[in-house]
Amino acid sequence: MKKSILHDKTLQFAADIVKFYENFLLLKKDNTIAKQLIRSATSIGANLNEATFGNSKADFISKLHIALKECSESLYWLKLIDKVGYNIENVDTLIKECEEIKAMLIKSINTAKSST
Repeated sequence: MKKSILHDKTLQFAADIVKFYENFLLLKKDNTIAKQLIRSATSIGANLNEATFGNSKADFISKLHIALKECSESLYWLKLIDKVGYNIENVDTLIKECEEIKAMLIKSINTAKSST
């Protein structure tokens, strides 16, 4: 299977979120939000991988939409963590990464829908 930039980005994002989560736990704060974040953020790449092996074009697009939803949810949790003011140094970087992935997923969905 040919590697794609999107696959690489989602895998790196998931790894970055796992590290972020481990650092978040060191704050000894309520980790409910961080748990939600790790679930949604690691699901982006998982759904992208499922899309790659979809049974049909419709299945492919459906899985990309799920990845997009998970990405949007991750963005929400990251922005909430930032707004709460936990002052974790790489939140801005993670927000930027997530926004880039979101834009790539939207473009991929639009491309898949327009191709015959």
